[in-house]
Amino acid sequence: MNIIKRKNIYFTISLLVIIPGIVSLILFGLRLSIDFTGGTMLEYQISRLKVDRNEKINSIFKSNKVEVSSIQKSSEDKYIIKTKPIDKKTHQKLLQDLSKEITGIRETGFQTVGPTIGKETTWNALKAVLTSSVLIVFYIAWAFRKVPKPASSWRFGICAIAALLHDALVLVGVFSLLGHFLNVEIDSLFVTALLTVIGFSVHDTIVVFDRIRENLIRHNGTPFEIVVNESIVQTLGRSLKTSLTVFLVLMSLLLFGGESTKWFVVALLVGIASGTYSSIFNAAPLLVVWQEWRQRQ
Repeated sequence: MNIIKRKNIYFTISLLVIIPGIVSLILFGLRLSIDFTGGTMLEYQISRLKVDRNEKINSIFKSNKVEVSSIQKSSEDKYIIKTKPIDKKTHQKLLQDLSKEITGIRETGFQTVGPTIGKETTWNALKAVLTSSVLIVFYIAWAFRKVPKPASSWRFGICAIAALLHDALVLVGVFSLLGHFLNVEIDSLFVTALLTVIGFSVHDTIVVFDRIRENLIRHNGTPFEIVVNESIVQTLGRSLKTSLTVFLVLMSLLLFGGESTKWFVVALLVGIASGTYSSIFNAAPLLVVWQEWRQRQ
């Protein structure tokens, strides 16, 4: 199996996946939840209701001049409503009106996040992603410092970050599209999923890179692209089996975990699939491209 020979095909596939997401980000951006924008989240349990729940709830909120961001069904009889920030008086009035109009309704949750906290959450999320990326580069450069010449430990680190950025762009792009077409919001759980995907992507990439380092020492003098291709083939089965076990667990969570964790699990599924692909078909081939460019220089 000659993966390196077809590296341009794999790069093209990645671009075809990433570009629609980037276009969506430019045109539509991300649909942010109250975790980032600030607002109020209310949860109601409704035991009986014969008319359309969403329509009824929405009309009551509108009559109180409360702007509704989204209404989500979290279980068979529970609904989560997200709105612009509301005060205590408005909250009490809403509860009274809902109790009059809807039989068997009960409030089970109420939370308000201010705009300042939302901005702080956004900034902390960006800092977490950037800090982890920089630390990963330095760690890989140090861990691979004894790699035989002409290979460079810094190239290993930078190529790992390139694969990591690939996975982040795929995940963010997919959720930009989901936000535009299905009204899926980005919340703090999404940031958790993104950081988890980053960790998984780097872990999978390092497995391949470590085998490349071992083979460079073992087969000193063999052309670089041959060593890289052989290393990918040797670790291919392990990477796919590891990802498959994670995939099966996530699919179980998606099917039986409930509405509250649905999009968190979807984010992990997208990220794990992208991370597996990039580790095999992007990160190591990028090393070869860089090496070929250095040789031409």
